[in-house]
Amino acid sequence: MGWASLPRSYPSPRRGRSHIQLPFVAVTFAVTVDGKVTTKNYASVDFTSREDKAHLIRQRALGDAVLVGHGTIENDNVRLGIPREDLRKERIARGQSPYPIRVIVSNKGRINPKLKIFETDFAPIIIFSTTRMPRKTRDQLREKATLYLSQARRVDLRWMLQELRYDYKVKQVACEGGPVLFRSLLEQGLVDQLNLTIAPFLFGGKNAPTLTGVNFDFLPKSIRCSLKEMKIVGDECFLTYQIIHRSSRAKSPAAP
Repeated sequence: MGWASLPRSYPSPRRGRSHIQLPFVAVTFAVTVDGKVTTKNYASVDFTSREDKAHLIRQRALGDAVLVGHGTIENDNVRLGIPREDLRKERIARGQSPYPIRVIVSNKGRINPKLKIFETDFAPIIIFSTTRMPRKTRDQLREKATLYLSQARRVDLRWMLQELRYDYKVKQVACEGGPVLFRSLLEQGLVDQLNLTIAPFLFGGKNAPTLTGVNFDFLPKSIRCSLKEMKIVGDECFLTYQIIHRSSRAKSPAAP
């Protein structure tokens, strides 16, 4: 595997990515009754049921790619696989690979090469970062993943989605957070669906992150959601929202 350093100005007009339809982006989260996704220390807290964990895997299995932010992969230290054989068989029947492509976003690129995700090779790993990634980290990760490093301070998320669609034929992205990545995607109008599990706990604390992190500012624009499905299992409530877009961005997920 190798790495590519992207130009400061992108998407590249030479390849015309700006005209490519973006993948459908479905984000899956679990929150407490008071809207917290974890504690103020961003610790990996297990506050949901076995059903919610199975729900997360089912949503992951729908994606051509599974997307996570740096903080999420560091805190949860998961491999982002599909442990259920039946879901892998369903993917193959739909014309997908057995496992989704695994995608990590990190502006600073300070990713631990010893994370569990790098111990497996059942699906490609793609990292979108910047040239702020330390040289030593680049050298270690380029043996385990494909690196896209831009000269900008932050990853251009729209360009990233265009790249996934253009080079990797990704039509549907299963995003698993965290809150900072979710907020950034929301602010740029890049989220199409929110799968939300409400768990029967209260955490409290103003510094414990919500869906959109610990940023106390309002979103640049209010975002309207349309409830498409609700299911109650035990003490948990599973909600599916369509994110309402005012432009032609809105679209349906890829047909199975």
